[in-house]
Amino acid sequence: MVEPQSKLPPPPPTPPTTPLSLVKPSSKNNKKRPVKIFRAFRNVFRSFPIITPVCKLPSLPGGRLPENKTGITGTLFGYRKGRVSLSIQENPGTLPNLVIDLAMQTNVLQKEMSLGMVRIALECEKRPDNNNSNNNNNHKEKTKLLDEPLWTMFVNGKKSGYCAKRDATEEDLHLMEVLKAVSMGAGVLPPAKSDLEGHVDDEMAYMRAHFERVVGSKDSETLYMLSPDGNSEPELSIFFVRI
Repeated sequence: MVEPQSKLPPPPPTPPTTPLSLVKPSSKNNKKRPVKIFRAFRNVFRSFPIITPVCKLPSLPGGRLPENKTGITGTLFGYRKGRVSLSIQENPGTLPNLVIDLAMQTNVLQKEMSLGMVRIALECEKRPDNNNSNNNNNHKEKTKLLDEPLWTMFVNGKKSGYCAKRDATEEDLHLMEVLKAVSMGAGVLPPAKSDLEGHVDDEMAYMRAHFERVVGSKDSETLYMLSPDGNSEPELSIFFVRI
């Protein structure tokens, strides 16, 4: 008599993953494109209470931007109950050049954005060279401003805390892939992984726009997101400063 073979339970199905089609950013500067900003994000955040900021940052001289500027895609995203992150891409179809976890919760930033103008300053300190005994300074590459690992963050003149640059995670890349066709917009998405610890049933909020990247010096860069109605004052400004 042949004994029946014991059947092992089938392995659990692997969750489908979105294949990445994002490409590496080019080394060439983007062509200048007209600066536009969507109105939708303001409507999304309109229902939040307004927090009056104390802005200590200087306004733009004469209301005009410097000429050395290029266009990039910026995305602010995060779970409503978690910290918001900033992703910078050459365009929506490229891999992120930079991802920074900002020192602010997403819902707090949404409240600030309901006011219509937010200025974020990210400051880092210059690190002295320890190997100045040899005259190799000309050959030694200094850290680029956006490659600095740690920043002190100020929002409308108020210190918010400390933030850090990091590598893009699988979840970050999934989000960028989902938003590949979005050049400007704001909204919410369900969690990429429903069993993600600490974020069950928490929505992912995002805001994407076209920014003007202005390089003032090796120690100063600014991202400007301008209003569509022609106002000279930026809706959102992000300053990177090394002091």
